[in-house]
Amino acid sequence: MKRKAFKFGSLLLALVLLVAGLSACSGGETEEQMVLYTWEGMFPQEVLDGFTEETGIKIIYSNFDLNETMLEKLSAAKGGDYDLVIADDYIIEQAVAQGLVGELDKSILTNFQNINPLYQGQFFDPENKYTVPFGAGIPLIVYDPEAVDFEITGYSDLWDPRLEDSVAMIGNYRVVNGITLLSMGESMNTEDTAVLEAAGEKLLGLAPNIRMIQDDNTQNALLNGEASVAFLYTSQVTTALAENPDLKVVYPEEGLGFGIMGAFVPSAAPNAAAANKFLNYILEPENAAQCFNWLGYYCTIGAADELVNPALVVPDSVTSGEIVQNISADAEAVHNKNWIDFKAACGA
Repeated sequence: MKRKAFKFGSLLLALVLLVAGLSACSGGETEEQMVLYTWEGMFPQEVLDGFTEETGIKIIYSNFDLNETMLEKLSAAKGGDYDLVIADDYIIEQAVAQGLVGELDKSILTNFQNINPLYQGQFFDPENKYTVPFGAGIPLIVYDPEAVDFEITGYSDLWDPRLEDSVAMIGNYRVVNGITLLSMGESMNTEDTAVLEAAGEKLLGLAPNIRMIQDDNTQNALLNGEASVAFLYTSQVTTALAENPDLKVVYPEEGLGFGIMGAFVPSAAPNAAAANKFLNYILEPENAAQCFNWLGYYCTIGAADELVNPALVVPDSVTSGEIVQNISADAEAVHNKNWIDFKAACGA
């Protein structure tokens, strides 16, 4: 019995010494972590490493493929498991409605004023309580000034007869219907079916000018000379300008149509303080510039504008923009009919 007791005591002492040794090696502290949940490849590694070096907080990067996947997992976790989420505008509205989003800690977010107001006060966060905008996608008109003999200033110019068979267009029906509405002084999200029907009639008048409707690599038609004007997604705009800096970008006088990615802290985030610290870190101009130059989306942090690729900065003269939102079934039906009729008129 004494030998067994001695062996047990020795074993216990050895375990105590081992634990003490491990604690000494680690400084006796548990490493603080922040779980970031977003799409793959949203941050340059140097920004993530810089935050860890500055704060000691390790970032655990978890990614999703679809906004809907994120919402499903966040809902199942009752707003827990993740400390910071970056997702698209429309899904954030749903997350807020389900009580899955916590308010930002403005006492930590001392750089909050660095955000460009153009991207704030949107439908998913009208009081700017929940989100930090992190990149905007803005479809824009780009044209070759050597091939177009007049200045294009807005969406309305796309209907100019001088552009017959010259315009390459992306294939997003709500966006194309939306810019038609903006050219009429109407909201992209109007649910007035009479207004939408009138927009359909106007859209048919654009058909003679359309060279192609294509969602992927639409910029190639502009670069190879097949089209002299194009209405392009953000990534296509930056690609086109990288290959031909002499192309002209138009920030339409009728206002922008855009989509915004937003960062938010879930309502039951295990480490909300760390999440707010990370948001404050990426709101610093130098860090924000690194992020947007990496992402290729329009810069939503005004204080970083001078440090970012100029192609990713919307001019100060642009003060209004609208995001495509969910609308009624009746309004959606008119949108669909407008698009079908337009494509038929274009021979697409």
